[in-house]
Amino acid sequence: MKWYTWILIAMGVVIGLPLVVSLFAAKDYALEREIIIDRPKDEVFDYIRYLENQNDYSKWGELDPNATYTYTGNDGTVGFIAAWEGNKDVGKGEQEITRIVEGERVETQIRFIEPFNAVSNAYMTTESIGENQTRLSWGLSGRMPWPMNLFLLVMNIEDNLGDDYNYGLENIKKILESKDFDL
Repeated sequence: MKWYTWILIAMGVVIGLPLVVSLFAAKDYALEREIIIDRPKDEVFDYIRYLENQNDYSKWGELDPNATYTYTGNDGTVGFIAAWEGNKDVGKGEQEITRIVEGERVETQIRFIEPFNAVSNAYMTTESIGENQTRLSWGLSGRMPWPMNLFLLVMNIEDNLGDDYNYGLENIKKILESKDFDL
């Protein structure tokens, strides 16, 4: 065989192998983290229902202090949209409240625009575990279409996003348990 045939075969393997692997790789992802907060359930829920509060506790709010945010609708209600545009670490996208179960659950849809297009569903739930204790859970799920699902093999959602969710939950706990906190 001629040298250029070997180059074509090598290029075919380099391009084709990942595409074949992605045919068999998982397309769905999900994660959930939780924390116990020493505050009544109603107070925890009244804080987490507002998307604008995310800038106070999320990791992503710290990654670009110069990011711009726009808000559409009434925060804490279904249909409210929080949009952001920031540096390469934050990207561009929007989050919309899609469902609220009063006092228990807030569901949102996150639409990432840059650096990649993706849609994920997120939620926060509150569960009373005592008079002044609440279990707060924060979860995310989605689906990556072929061949984008190949990124799920490289990007460990559990570790990478899980750490960010733990960070945010710890911040919520600090905020809500602080002596200065008042709704």
